[in-house]
Amino acid sequence: MDLQLAGKTAVVTGASRGIGLAVAEALTREGAQVVGAARTITPELRAASVAAVSADLSTAEGARCVIDAAIAKAGRVDILVNNVGAGDVDRLKLGGFLDADDTQWRDLFDLNLFSAVWASRAALPSIIERRGAIVNVASINARIPAAGPVGYSEAKAALVAFSKRLSEEFGPQGVRVNTVSPGPVGTGLWRDPDGFGAKVAASSGATHTEFLEAMPAMFGMASGRIAEPDEVASLIAFLASPVAANIVGADVVIDGGIVKTA
Repeated sequence: MDLQLAGKTAVVTGASRGIGLAVAEALTREGAQVVGAARTITPELRAASVAAVSADLSTAEGARCVIDAAIAKAGRVDILVNNVGAGDVDRLKLGGFLDADDTQWRDLFDLNLFSAVWASRAALPSIIERRGAIVNVASINARIPAAGPVGYSEAKAALVAFSKRLSEEFGPQGVRVNTVSPGPVGTGLWRDPDGFGAKVAASSGATHTEFLEAMPAMFGMASGRIAEPDEVASLIAFLASPVAANIVGADVVIDGGIVKTA
């Protein structure tokens, strides 16, 4: 299927690895010019983008400089994929509400919600002019608030609501805003030996390998496996494209069947 993305300019945040890198690569294959942003620029990101921008997207200045760089490079922004998220594994506390301090709450909201607020605010004038699209990457944690570090689910729930607000306000001007909410995805977050998955495994007394093998059953995945980054990227590329012209304000779940409600 031709997604009609040739010649369009897309900004992808958190693009150095995982879902973000897979999105950058997918959009590039479809003919889009990708400006990829991340704190650390990897060789893979350089190969998948016309401009790789190093920025701290948990700050307003960092988010603005990414959009400025895209406009300086390509003259416009047609598509914004607000993918950056999760958090610093070493700083996350896995306990309950009373174990999470204000720093954790602020860090998680800055990265998972406000990065999208700041980047969208900077990019929207161009996106409105181009009748473009925004795709925000949330999480099924927005629907399952007891899962994950305290503050993360709450930030993702706010991101879903933010997407809906933007879609209502700017949809009549031809801008499509949608959300993709993945379940666990086979990125370094779960699979790296020093990633979040390994930290969760250690806290439960299991080896990392045992934890990964048990995940599908533990999360109740009807598919029996976690999603892969390329699968999520294909969904995001579709939603960002003109082919999905009448999908507006949706929150599309890709989780292997974890969420059991409609």
